[in-house]
Amino acid sequence: MENQVLTPHVYWAQRHRELYLRVELSDVQEEERLNKLRLESEGSPETLTNLRKGYLFMYNLVQFLGFSWIFVNLTVRFCILGKESFYDTFHTVADMMYFCQMLAVVETINAAIGVTTSPVLPSLIQLLGRNFILFIIFGTMEEMQNKAVVFFVFYLWSAIEIFRYSFYMLTCIDMDWKVLTWLRYTLWIPLYPLGCLAEAVSVIQSIPIFNETGRFSFTLPYPVKIKVRFSFFLQIYLIMIFLGLYINFRHLYKQRRRRYGQKKKKIH
Repeated sequence: MENQVLTPHVYWAQRHRELYLRVELSDVQEEERLNKLRLESEGSPETLTNLRKGYLFMYNLVQFLGFSWIFVNLTVRFCILGKESFYDTFHTVADMMYFCQMLAVVETINAAIGVTTSPVLPSLIQLLGRNFILFIIFGTMEEMQNKAVVFFVFYLWSAIEIFRYSFYMLTCIDMDWKVLTWLRYTLWIPLYPLGCLAEAVSVIQSIPIFNETGRFSFTLPYPVKIKVRFSFFLQIYLIMIFLGLYINFRHLYKQRRRRYGQKKKKIH
């Protein structure tokens, strides 16, 4: 076969095509290299998921240990001292309760930024409600710190949370203990209303004390000059307690129905 003689036009066209393919291949390789570096810097989806689970596991573990300490401490003291243990509950476990409730802010932040799938509103209602009772009603009024209602508020809070946080903790490592799951989705039915009732009692008992001391009360400026007692806001807060109970109770009921309702439908 005779050698084909390339004209200058065809020769330079082939050279141009070869150079174009080399540049295009180089661009593809560079893009792959940059994507690889980006994935290494950001972390793979699996790595990010493991980091999120590890972070949530540690958070739930710390909260579980904190509320367990409170629950065991109150239980042991009641078994030993009986009713006498009611009246110094605040001075015994308040520091740990302060720690746990301040740390609970993280839970609401996690829901707000999407770290967890929990709705923000129920978490925020519980956080604000409990911290109002702890820091304002109990924390600022020494007269309230020696009342028996503190025992019942702290005991019910911790009884709810030890099952909730232990359930979340095991969920982070993909464990499903059926007994704990049932307790997490069932015990709130009696405990949550009782906890809100104890909170309402503490607010009612604090109203005369706030009236006597005048703490957080203020007078409106001229020309009104009306003294607004803090007890007025406490009476409004009493209504809000039961409104928050309704919202959270509805949320928890939906969670329980999602967990167990579908199984019952499959059986039938």
